[in-house]
Amino acid sequence: MHLYTTKANSVAVVTDGSAVLGLGNLGPEAALPVMEGKAMLFREFAGIDAWPICLSTQDPDEIVRIVQGIAPSFGGINLEDISAPRCFEIERRLKATLNIPVMHDDQHGTAVVILAALANALTVVKKRFEEVKVVVNGLGAAGLACCEILLAAGVQDLIGVDRLGIALSGTSERLREARKDLPSITRYDQPSGSLQDALRGADVFIGLSVGNVVKPEDLDRMAEDRVVFAMANPDPEIAPDLALPRCRVFATGRSDYPNQINNVLSFPGLFRGALDVQASDINEAMMLAAAEAIARMIPFGTLSEDYIIPSVFDKQVVPHVAKAVAEAAVRTGVARKTGRREM
Repeated sequence: MHLYTTKANSVAVVTDGSAVLGLGNLGPEAALPVMEGKAMLFREFAGIDAWPICLSTQDPDEIVRIVQGIAPSFGGINLEDISAPRCFEIERRLKATLNIPVMHDDQHGTAVVILAALANALTVVKKRFEEVKVVVNGLGAAGLACCEILLAAGVQDLIGVDRLGIALSGTSERLREARKDLPSITRYDQPSGSLQDALRGADVFIGLSVGNVVKPEDLDRMAEDRVVFAMANPDPEIAPDLALPRCRVFATGRSDYPNQINNVLSFPGLFRGALDVQASDINEAMMLAAAEAIARMIPFGTLSEDYIIPSVFDKQVVPHVAKAVAEAAVRTGVARKTGRREM
């Protein structure tokens, strides 16, 4: 079927319009232009034919049923702009029942790029994953996925903070054991401390929340050579002009400052690599491989405080990521073929 139909090179971009661009529940009609834009990015960056599918339901059971029904026409499913916590259940159920890659990009695409950027930032400040204290602020879809991949990469000391305060903490063993189901140990309504408490002695702050929730004096609580990723858009958790004098490495999701962390660096290559080997899944090993490939796009000798992540317009990113993802798929036994499509 992959050989004689469009299935081999097609992805459905599926949304219910419940979390459009961080603007909230705008519905399927308002989501359509965003999904069309996502489809264009798939085509432009990875040569993938993507189709926007905007659903007029927000019932998880119905969403799962519809996606299962259309799945035979596609080589992969990109879930997009579906609100938490519903997105976790929807992705889990689809991954368990379909034999094609399913990925919620707001979760895992974002997490992959953050991991790549952090790997290079820690190289700049001469620290290692195993020895840093990381605070993740905002425990929605992207925040929990970020926590999961950081634990998989070797982070031992991690604290998750949500609107009311510290909602995710524990020993490194407990967090690693639960990393595949972090919502089950996240206590959103029973905070054990404040963001300011969490930041005391932290090496890394990763914001995936809302703008202007961090004050300059909050950063002063952190360790020396601190790394600050303020990812809220359009207003970061702390304004760049306030943060830059107080941290060693600073990154945002915006294009008007250095170190833009944008998931367009990850999802085209992730799906390109998965489709190339007809993978049945996008698993953790493939995501870790993607992050490593993105990080290695910056030669070691050119890494600096203002250059920890490649440009979204670097045409070499997708081929490098796709190759690493395809190899990881073969290595972990989810690939149906071993040959790759040359870009």
